[in-house]
Amino acid sequence: MSTLKIEDLHVEVEGKEIIKGISLEIKSGEVHAIMGPNGSGKTTLSLAIMGHPKYKITKGRILLDGEDITNLETDQKVKKGLFLAFQNPIEISGVKLSTLLVAEYNRVYGSNESVTQVFSKITSLSKSVGISDSLLNRGVFEGFSGGEKKRVEILQLQILKPKFAILDEPDSGVDVDGLKTISDVIKKVKEENNTGYLIITHYRRILDYVNADKIHVLYKGRIIASGSMELAKLIDEKGYEGVIKQ
Repeated sequence: MSTLKIEDLHVEVEGKEIIKGISLEIKSGEVHAIMGPNGSGKTTLSLAIMGHPKYKITKGRILLDGEDITNLETDQKVKKGLFLAFQNPIEISGVKLSTLLVAEYNRVYGSNESVTQVFSKITSLSKSVGISDSLLNRGVFEGFSGGEKKRVEILQLQILKPKFAILDEPDSGVDVDGLKTISDVIKKVKEENNTGYLIITHYRRILDYVNADKIHVLYKGRIIASGSMELAKLIDEKGYEGVIKQ
């Protein structure tokens, strides 16, 4: 059983405090969700956890299985089992998507298999999430639609099988079929690897699909409410104002 614990986290961006004391704990196999109005600090929280240099942690700690990983470099956090699916992944020209995915596969499983064997597995996994061979041969995210980017992010989750995955709006820009595919992969990785999740979203639907355990509402840099799926239903019915005014 692994634990990701955030203790009294404060984060500044360009000298302005955005996150103002967040604490939460996620255990293996749990699905937590962060909801909240735009500008509440949801993406800032995700990037700060992963060690983005623009997001300065001024107070608090991030603990993974009791180890303080607050100030580790991003690649070290990834090696220890953290994963982030970006809200809007950037394009990387000159690097084929297939090359990136093969490298990720080899890092997780070793390089004992031939390139042909690995590529065959990558192709099979890609098709399972609706990624075509033509997309595999493009530069990373070059010319991809929003939905295609989300499918690639979730494909990487399936390959890397992290201890904990932070998914920043995995349901934005995807159609109903895409949302079901993404939700199915989230559940599959949880079942196979006991991965814990922190899902950032505005919408209840994906939380219904993945059976979220706990909902947290972030507002002006603080968690102002936590609860079960009933809290997500309240937001669905009354909007964030229904929670903020309580």
